[in-house]
Amino acid sequence: MQNMRSNASKPDSLPPCAGCKIQRKKCSEKCVLAPYFPQNNPEKFKLVHKVFGNGHVIKLLEELPTEQRADAVNSMVYEASQRSQDPVNGCVGIINELKNKIAELQSQLAFTQAELANINMQHANLFTLVTGYHGESDPNFYSVSPQESEDTDSQSIVLDDEDHSLQFWESIWR
Repeated sequence: MQNMRSNASKPDSLPPCAGCKIQRKKCSEKCVLAPYFPQNNPEKFKLVHKVFGNGHVIKLLEELPTEQRADAVNSMVYEASQRSQDPVNGCVGIINELKNKIAELQSQLAFTQAELANINMQHANLFTLVTGYHGESDPNFYSVSPQESEDTDSQSIVLDDEDHSLQFWESIWR
């Protein structure tokens, strides 16, 4: 009788991980679930177990290299949590929402770019009307020589430097 008590007090196995605890079996040192489902967080394994089943989880973890197992467990936990929130779509529902949001934002971006191009074109047309400049390859298109200003009609505005061009634009916007 004394011998049985001494054997009972010796721990011959590790405390069970959450997976083994839920399955009510002893957890061995080679348990695939132990590193990813600690005993202090049984809800994590319950969630994964409910969606994927114990056999599938163990089989998947055994087939993966050790360095990829943590990512696989995180993915399974996330999928299981999304599946519990949205039983029909799960993660696919979130992916579809994000795709729709991306398409909507791309459409808004294209519309904004078209508006910007339109505004730039209006600005260029206004500049052409006001200055008479038609896009020649003059690098100093703001400065018009006095000789050129005599050749243009009387309504053209001569811009000899930046200060005059700023004064001109300020007078338009007042």
